[in-house]
Amino acid sequence: MTYNNKPNPDDRSDNVEKLQSMIHNTIENMEAAEESLAFTDSETQKEQIHAKNERRRESIASFRSEVKDEAKNQG
Repeated sequence: MTYNNKPNPDDRSDNVEKLQSMIHNTIENMEAAEESLAFTDSETQKEQIHAKNERRRESIASFRSEVKDEAKNQG
């Protein structure tokens, strides 16, 4: 039996838009998490929220770096 599996072509034309959308969504999640701090008295939850938002900041920095790389490669 012969398989004719071919990889999809590498279409990166919309990567910048996708990355910008991911940045936007991550920022919204950070803001929602910050707002939720007002509703908890648990120090554990507060620490978890702060830690997660720190990881989100790191992700945003990585996304922005990728946007620059993609924009440079497109133009």
